[in-house]
Amino acid sequence: MKTTAFTKFHEANGGKIVPFAGYYMPVQFEGVNVEHEAVRKGIGVFDVSHMGEFWVKGPKALDFVQWVTSNDASVLVDGKVQYSCFPNGQGGIVDDLLVYRVDAETFLLVVNASNIDKDWAWCNKQNKMGASLYNASDEIAQLAVQGPLALKAMQKLTDTTVTDMEYYTFKKLTFAGVKDVIFATTGYTGSGGCEIYMANEDAPKIWDAVFEAGKEFGIKNIGLGARDTLRLEMGYCLYGNDINDTTSPIEAGLGWITKFTPEKDFINKAELMRQKQEGVTKKLVGFTMVEMGIPRHGYPIVDAAGNVIGEVTSGTMAPSLKIPVGMGYVPAALSKEGSEIFIKIRDKSLKAKVVKMPFYKVK
Repeated sequence: MKTTAFTKFHEANGGKIVPFAGYYMPVQFEGVNVEHEAVRKGIGVFDVSHMGEFWVKGPKALDFVQWVTSNDASVLVDGKVQYSCFPNGQGGIVDDLLVYRVDAETFLLVVNASNIDKDWAWCNKQNKMGASLYNASDEIAQLAVQGPLALKAMQKLTDTTVTDMEYYTFKKLTFAGVKDVIFATTGYTGSGGCEIYMANEDAPKIWDAVFEAGKEFGIKNIGLGARDTLRLEMGYCLYGNDINDTTSPIEAGLGWITKFTPEKDFINKAELMRQKQEGVTKKLVGFTMVEMGIPRHGYPIVDAAGNVIGEVTSGTMAPSLKIPVGMGYVPAALSKEGSEIFIKIRDKSLKAKVVKMPFYKVK
């Protein structure tokens, strides 16, 4: 198990440390609901140093990114970020990821911690065009500072304006006296904020500065537990739960990151185009419980006759909404908003209804 550059701070601050994706990570500090609320209303800090970072460079960098990802990276300009996925050639997804364009010949791919080795092997296998690839995952630390007060607090630490940054953009800047920090506004919580990428050796200095800058705003440490409830309220997919090697982006409602422009060829394009044109047999939906019960990952989804038609991929009692919500794959015929489904919880089939996501509406 690996540690991050911030593990000592988590231990000192009373974090409950658990194994996660090959790392020791804090699952909570004060409690999931308290931490969730802090991000929705104020400012919270997540250690996301376990994420993977691959540099793609050289004259063939864009060609490689276009081939290996589903979205159209040719529309990116310097300083823009794009959500995408790696199709696996068999209708499924190797991973979902973020694509950062630094310049025409430099891209940064940010991948999930649990998939770093798998993704790295996949990228090298697909690199027939000879782009320069470098795995920097063990060298980079990352903090996600999230919440409506996050950018206001972080502005104190840089002379570059960050409070007006658009969603899914980034800047390279001097932050807390550290040069060449990547400051991005992607986010996985739906409450605004930023991600700060730094070299491991600069991590302690930046940690101290971030918490000092956020002190007046009631900044809190946030664990993986609240990260999961926050992203689920927004209907954001989690790899390994809601998407995996057997689910296609079309089934998962990720057709918007799967671009079929004539000039872009990519892995599995023909099959995914067929799915988009002909339709799919199952779809990922969001649902809320009509009868009281908390859906959990792996619980069966059944129809009115009790036949198993799918399973819950993610579920929780949504802290901001005070209602149980979940996601799962159901037959396409039952994927329409308002459709009635049932969740099997402790041998009882409890009624639920399909709803449009996100569950939590940003005010």
